[in-house]
Parts: sequence; C-alpha cells; structure tokens
Amino acid sequence: MGGVILLSLTICLPAAGQKQDEPLTTKNRKAKKAWDEAILSLSAGNPARAVPELEDAVRHDPSFIEAWLLLGDLHTDAGRGREAVVSYSRAIRIDSTFFPNAFYLLAGVEFSQGLYADALGHLRSFKAMGIKDKKKAESCDRMIASCEFALVAIEHPVPFNPVNLGKGVNSPDDEYVNAVTADDQLLYFTRKLLKVDESRGNWIRPEEDFYSSGCRGGQWEQARPLGPPVNTGGNEGALSISPDGLRLFFAGCERADGFGSCDLYMAERKGNAWSIPENIGKPVNTAAWETQPSAAGDGKTLFFASNRSGGLGGSDIWICTLQEDGSWTEPVNLGNTVNTPLSEMNPFMHPDGQTLYFSSDGHTGLGGMDLFYCRLQKDGQWSKPVNLGYPINTWKDEISLVVNAAGRVAYFSSDKLGGEGKNDIYSFELYGEARPVFVNYLKGRVFDKLDHRPLQAAFELIDLSTGESVVRSRSDAVSGEFLVTLPAGKEYALHVNADGYLFYSDHFSLSGNHDSAQPYLKDIPLQPIQAGEIVVLNNIFFETASAALLPESLAELGRLLLLLQKNPRLSIEIRGHTDDVGSDAYNLELSSKRAEVVYGWLLEKGVPASRLNHKGYGESIPVVPNDSPENRAKNRRTEFRVVSK
Repeated sequence: MGGVILLSLTICLPAAGQKQDEPLTTKNRKAKKAWDEAILSLSAGNPARAVPELEDAVRHDPSFIEAWLLLGDLHTDAGRGREAVVSYSRAIRIDSTFFPNAFYLLAGVEFSQGLYADALGHLRSFKAMGIKDKKKAESCDRMIASCEFALVAIEHPVPFNPVNLGKGVNSPDDEYVNAVTADDQLLYFTRKLLKVDESRGNWIRPEEDFYSSGCRGGQWEQARPLGPPVNTGGNEGALSISPDGLRLFFAGCERADGFGSCDLYMAERKGNAWSIPENIGKPVNTAAWETQPSAAGDGKTLFFASNRSGGLGGSDIWICTLQEDGSWTEPVNLGNTVNTPLSEMNPFMHPDGQTLYFSSDGHTGLGGMDLFYCRLQKDGQWSKPVNLGYPINTWKDEISLVVNAAGRVAYFSSDKLGGEGKNDIYSFELYGEARPVFVNYLKGRVFDKLDHRPLQAAFELIDLSTGESVVRSRSDAVSGEFLVTLPAGKEYALHVNADGYLFYSDHFSLSGNHDSAQPYLKDIPLQPIQAGEIVVLNNIFFETASAALLPESLAELGRLLLLLQKNPRLSIEIRGHTDDVGSDAYNLELSSKRAEVVYGWLLEKGVPASRLNHKGYGESIPVVPNDSPENRAKNRRTEFRVVSK
C-alpha cells in the first residue's frame, strides 16, 4: 500500500512519513496486514475504524514508525490530544530523523494541551533541523514566542476570581454573554438550545435566541427571551446593544434578505418592544461573512468581524460609521496593529471610546483564541494589543469579553469552570491595568413641562475642549426615558431638543475621579415654545470679568442659531446676568456687553435684527442667593426670553 496519500487536519502525509514507493519500516506480516486494513478504512472515509487497526499494527510491531505517526494524526484530528502526544513521541523515540515534521506536529499538540515547556523543546529541535517551508518556519516562530510568553504568564498570574451568574441566567444549555447596559441593570445574552425539527424526521438542530435578565438587589433574575420580532425560528447570534439601550445589532445567517453567509441587522427599541430587524445593507454587508457587531458609546460607530476581501487574512476587525442620512460609511480595516494574518474576532468597544477588547489566535498568547485589549491613542492609532494574561486566558479558546461601563466588572462565557451546564456566563473583577477609562452615565426622563407627557428628544454630548460631538442618542418615544454615557476625563456640554420645544442645555465636568455609585440622575422638562419662557444658556462661557467669548461657547451658540432657523417667526431677547461681586454699575455694564456679544454673533450668522433684542440686568435678578461660590456661578449666566413665536 506504499504511496497512498493520506490527509489529516495537521499535514498532508504520504503514508505517514513514508516516501513514494519506499518499503514500510515494519517487516512484521501481521503489522503490515493491520496497516493495509487501516488504509482501506481511511480510503472508505472511516477514520474511527482505522484507529484500532493501527493500534493492532503497533501492538504487533512497536517499532512501526508510520503507524505511530498516522495514529498521531488521527488522534489529533479527533481532538484526542493526550493520545496524539503519546503516538508522535513514540515515533520520534524510534527514529528522530525519519520524519522531522513529527517534532512540529508533536509540539502543536502539546501547545494545544498547555504543555508549554515540552512544546518549546520540540519546536527548538525542529527549528535546529532547518525549516525550508517559509510558512511553517513563521508558524514555528509564533509558537516559540507563545510558549515563552505562556511560561512567564503562568509564573505571574493576573487576579481572577470568576463568579457564576446563577440559575436565573445559566441553564444546562449554552449561554454566551453579549452586552450589559451602562447602569448594570440589564444583561443580554445568547442561549443555544437543541430543538427537534419534526419536518425533517425529528432531526435535532441547534437554535440560538437572545435573552435578557434584570439585576435586582445584586441578583440576576430569571432570564426572559427577547421574543419576536428579534427572535425567530432561525439562529440569531452575536448581539450588541448600544450603550443607551436603544439600538440592537446582531448577526443573521442564511436569510432571504442577506447578501452573504452572515449579515448584520439592526432593530430599534420603542418602549418595551423592538422594531422588526432590518439588514443594514451595503457597503457594510457583502457576499462574505460579517458578524459579531459592537456598538460604540458615541451612538454612531460600529465595530464588527469579517473575512471580506481587503483584510490581512482570516477574519479581521472593521469599523464603520452611521451618517446623518441613516446610511453607513464604507468599512475601514483596523490595520495591522490589531489584525494579523490569522483571525481576530468578537470586538467589544467599551463606552469610554478608547478601549477595545477582542479575541485572536494571531497575537502571542497561550493557545487557541486568547483575549486581548488595546487602546485608541490621541493620534488615531491603536496601541499594541495586550494579552489579558493567565488564568483569564488558557490553552483553550477564550472567545469574548464584555466590560461594564465603570470598567471594574467583566463578563465572559466558559465551559471550563463547572457551573449549570455547558457554557455558562461568569463575572469577575477586572484587574487595574486592563480596565478602560471610567464611564459614568446620565439617566432620566424627558417630558413636556406643561402636561408631563413623555417626549422623544435628541441628545448630544459635546467635548467642550474640541467642540466635537462624542455621543448622540435619544429618549424613548414611548416612555421618554434616556441613558447617556459620560466617559471620564473631559468636560461636556449636553444639548437636548425636540421639535416644537425650547432646547435644554447643561454641562458636566468629569476631569477628576468619579464614583459609579453616584451617576447623574436627571429628569428633563422641555418647555413648549411660548412667549415669556426663559432658557438659561448653560454652555456659554466668557473670560473672567470680560465679555470675550470662550471657544467652548460655540456649540451652544450653534444650537441657539439652529432653533432660530427652524422657527423663523421666533423672536428673542438675549439677557445677561452677573453675581454681586463688584459695583452695581460695573455688573450692569458687564452683563450688557456679554448680552451684546451673543446678539452680535447671531447677527453675523444671518439672523435678522428684527428678531433679536439684548439687555443686561447686572446682579438685579439672581436665581439663588449670592452666599456661596457655587450659587454665584449660577447667577453668572446668559439666557434668552421668548418675545414672540
């Protein structure tokens, strides 16, 4: 049977190391007969039967190298790592020069079993023999680096104390964590069930659906399916919820409206219901595989994994942006700092807008898919990915990680820790170096000031230092509820507006340390546009004791201009106010000049003078007593009053 071409998962091996038309290393007739029977079984597509036949061959001749090598291949193919190690090792002990690739194959199995020291020794031996194949040489170098890394990582483990989320979330089936809301009150995950398909002769098939569980008193409640129209009779997977909880993204495969094998879909929440999911279309979805979306905290950026053309190899992580007209930009590859010629998957972009977690088998790690993080730097480039370390990562696959807004708690799924069933969801305290920037949140309800009806309003969070919009969201159309994330380290202007209403503005300083136990809880009443109503322009700033506008004021002035443009019959009076520091005459003059500066800015932008008045009131109309620095700051304000609409 010399010259039969045998294929396994690891290597194409002519008769397990045998050269074409070269006699086998055994002279034992019974061993040869068993070998021939094994080859016939493989030719018939029955590797399970070939294994005992090869075991019979080496029993008759323990020095039968080809049989040991082929057994190693078949055990590797079937996931029997320990047996594969024994088989390859026996072949090498008999004759280490017979088939040098055996060192490479053995090291690969040892690496996959976490036997890093053994694998490292065999890889170095293999490399010393000289490797002519360039790809194999590169693979050998990657494994050597990973073995060296793994040995150090095990000697220096990171803090890791996983806690099972309990029977409310986990079941005897598989659960895979997907998302947690910014207030840590709602967890979303995928559950994979095995269902009987009677239409196909009681065929048992897997079905993946989405579930959610609320947190009450520190305990996760009994999970509930999201139900239709998001869950269907098919498979839904890899869900991502935008941090405001209003958009849901997921991967749907082999659907009638699909462009490729798997596409990205989006649904929007209204009250307690989700809209019918829609394919987000081209240019995001292609004839390739698009999956595992992650919605960023700004409400408009989407990360996802794809094997589309133009990548570096395997699956890569890509990014696209939702535009004002509802279309998506052409996706951009994250580049070779993050992506490798192998596979990067399961991106999770933290709401801090800086920290990306993902899985990869292309970066140096402990084996299989490992979890990594990297950060977006000020120059727009990504930092070098950092392995999360042992024992978070092991020689098995670690697929995905979700981190809460505060950055202290991480969630992941594992089948290695016991639990309620197969893959269960666990939480653990994430160690300091791997934490994202702290993110607080603003949560509340928008309503009509007069009749208290819930309102759908647009939210925009602007970085005061740059004037750039960093978060866009809206309140729920049914309940008026909203949740806006506030990444720390910056000062923000908040704008809330709805058609037919005067806008609301505020500002938040998160440049210091902030505790997630003290989020911003705020109900926002919007005033219908009526004569006599007054709006404080909280985000107009002047230099101290001066009427010179600071650049941070431009976003607020732009909102006022937009209000006037959308309501062409609206006339207003710009009003300036001061605290009680200084003389009455000085304060009156300063407030008048400041009101005049805003008036002049609007005139320059094309607002007719007939629609504008301006007046300074000095310290004559305080909103609070001038008895503290905080109160004086409130009294130093610019506002406008509706004259007519």
